[in-house]
Amino acid sequence: MSQIFPRSANATARMSLAAVLGVVLILGWVVFTLMRSSWVTKQHEFVEQPLQFSHAHHVGGVGLDCRYCHTSVENSAFAGIPPTKTCMNCHSQLWTNAQILEPVRASFRDNKNLNWIRVNDLPDFVYFNHQIHIKQGVGCATCHGQVDKMPLVFQAQSLLMEWCLDCHRAPEKYLRPREEVFNMAYEAPSNQLEVGLRLKQEYHVASVEHMTSCSICHR
Repeated sequence: MSQIFPRSANATARMSLAAVLGVVLILGWVVFTLMRSSWVTKQHEFVEQPLQFSHAHHVGGVGLDCRYCHTSVENSAFAGIPPTKTCMNCHSQLWTNAQILEPVRASFRDNKNLNWIRVNDLPDFVYFNHQIHIKQGVGCATCHGQVDKMPLVFQAQSLLMEWCLDCHRAPEKYLRPREEVFNMAYEAPSNQLEVGLRLKQEYHVASVEHMTSCSICHR
């Protein structure tokens, strides 16, 4: 019986399989790269707010402590969004006629909240507790970046699971003394690992096995 396919068909079949494999690998690489790009994570993107509040001015310039506005950050899972009254504590006396502050005055006058848009917004299936991170010596800037230098706030980190796990697997790289948690000018010492390991023991930070358990962040 004569051969149905020419011998060249073998080479064509092998080339076809190699091409398909190549396409799959390229598509996988594209998806992998895309999922880590700022286009998906929204990292470094400015968020339009009802009022473009400048942390660079209020924190870096005036010197307001994070806790003045985010009052529940030390004893709650949520940092808290300041009510308009907090803004009016100062702006009932300062810049009282500034046009840019009219939304604040209107909010206070009409007793309607300003609809601030969350910048560091984790998915609903992720649980994050501000209180425990502060208690363990994780600085605000570690996650939120140098907000004291942000005229407009943006998401400083990717907030991907791998980013969280990097800290949970080796917290000693990031821990600082509790009294320095809110200090935006704090710089890690040259012996950070040594200091971090000491603080990890002093603050009774949980084991790596515990902190990398799925139920810690996914509840």
